[in-house]
Amino acid sequence: MRKREVFKKPAALALFSGITPILLTIAVTAMVIFGLSQTEESSKSEGLRILDEGIRRAVISCYAMEGYYPESLAYIENNYGVTINRERYIVHYQVIASNIMPDITVWNIDE
Repeated sequence: MRKREVFKKPAALALFSGITPILLTIAVTAMVIFGLSQTEESSKSEGLRILDEGIRRAVISCYAMEGYYPESLAYIENNYGVTINRERYIVHYQVIASNIMPDITVWNIDE
């Protein structure tokens, strides 16, 4: 009968094969966390853009239907269906005159 030879892995190869799954897990976890943070940032900027455009459209609609720009942000919220999440956004609304477009600026509170 012939003896079967048993080959042993070199110590460096055994160490590498044990560390590889750990390194892959860490790399995948880091990529997922990075992707989630990028998605959150994109969501914040998109929400800001949508709110800014919504306020501007309501202001222009008011001018078109009523003949003057709204005197306050509250008027837009009450009469034109604009909802502002004051926990996330700060809105600066400054009226110059009833026939001149107001100065509108929207900021994220988190910034």
